[in-house]
Amino acid sequence: MLKNPIPQVTNQLQYRAIGIINGKFTPHHSEQLNRGFLIDDKGEKIETVVLGKALSILKKHIDLKKSYYWVVYPKNKNSQNLHLQVAGIWDPYQLNDFPNNSSKTNFSELLEELNLKDNYFSVRGELVFVNTQKKEIVIKKEIVIKIRLATNLKNLKNKNFKLVIKGELSLELLNSFVSLDINRDGNTLKLIKYEVIEKNLSKNN
Repeated sequence: MLKNPIPQVTNQLQYRAIGIINGKFTPHHSEQLNRGFLIDDKGEKIETVVLGKALSILKKHIDLKKSYYWVVYPKNKNSQNLHLQVAGIWDPYQLNDFPNNSSKTNFSELLEELNLKDNYFSVRGELVFVNTQKKEIVIKKEIVIKIRLATNLKNLKNKNFKLVIKGELSLELLNSFVSLDINRDGNTLKLIKYEVIEKNLSKNN
């Protein structure tokens, strides 16, 4: 069975921020493989950290000269400054026990079978800020989504974080739980479409 790099949600109010990007990983230092840049097919560089489980896969199976599909968690402080954490590598043939007899199908086609594509992100969380600033002629439209990490991660100091996304949502949706389809463009996350899962989340909790 073809493994989905971005699994279905198990809970209607499940928080998450996860995506898939095709590119080459280039470490800052050959002795320290967990930090570096992910470079996409357009040559765009994104600051990247490889998390523990993915790091062992990278050391054993990954050729750094080749491109792979990386399963990543996004972080940013503004819409122009994306930072990624690699959680896994999606390679159906080499790493995910997918039958090799269908190797004629390329990875992008396999992703389409799962209703996914390169640079797609799924973001689910609470809409906490809507910004529509007019600076001269340019209108800057951004939203901020608050993500809560799983409560069983007791060691983390900051269990919540915020993602800045380029796009527009109604002020009436503030404090609502939303599910967003996002596309990465360079170091920017752009809103494609959204679904309101629950309105006025803060009042209901």
